[in-house]
Amino acid sequence: MVPGLQHFDDCVVDGNVRPRFGSDDSEELMHVLHGVAVALGSRPLESPGTLYVTTRRVIWLSDADRGKGYAVDFLSLSLHAVSRDPEAYPFPCIYTQIETGDEDDEESEDSYSEINGDLVLSKITEMRLVPSDAGKLDTLFDIFCQCAELNPEPRQREEENTWLFGDEGMSDAGSDTDWQLSENPANPIGYANGDHDLSRRVHELQIGSQQFEDADEGEQESHDDHHLAAN
Repeated sequence: MVPGLQHFDDCVVDGNVRPRFGSDDSEELMHVLHGVAVALGSRPLESPGTLYVTTRRVIWLSDADRGKGYAVDFLSLSLHAVSRDPEAYPFPCIYTQIETGDEDDEESEDSYSEINGDLVLSKITEMRLVPSDAGKLDTLFDIFCQCAELNPEPRQREEENTWLFGDEGMSDAGSDTDWQLSENPANPIGYANGDHDLSRRVHELQIGSQQFEDADEGEQESHDDHHLAAN
């Protein structure tokens, strides 16, 4: 996978222009929405086109310029959200943040997204998708969520030890320890993937709390015995 936003022109032309997908059935079309304008970074809106959402990526093809299109994999989308606040952006849209693979993402767009007037897509860190019908935003957002779930981070897929912290206990799927916290993630207070130091600290905190409770009970019993002896 190439990180970031990319030019896309791999299309099938048979009266209509549409993206060409792989022949190995690893990518399926999930949603098509016409009349979607796109804004890259702080640049102005481009003329409307057609948005294709697949199980792997988001593809936008211009209606005015048949050879113009953009694509980004879901693995490169670090955030997507519905934006309806006119103070944040004049038009209701799907706002996305894009990982470029650069550690200096915050500086890269302003400094390097254009070279000699040419747009460098791989440096773009924000993209807004503005449908002509704002009523389609919620449906589009739901589709994005479904496809994002189909593309978890590789580190998440490979992680063997997952810790869940609840208000009752802790459990490690790959551990035979005798202590547990709640296995119900409905009300977690924290989440860590394979962070054994974190789990140890939480466990020690629980032990310390129990020791304080035992000490308080011991002091109370000692005080009661002393009071009875005095009487």
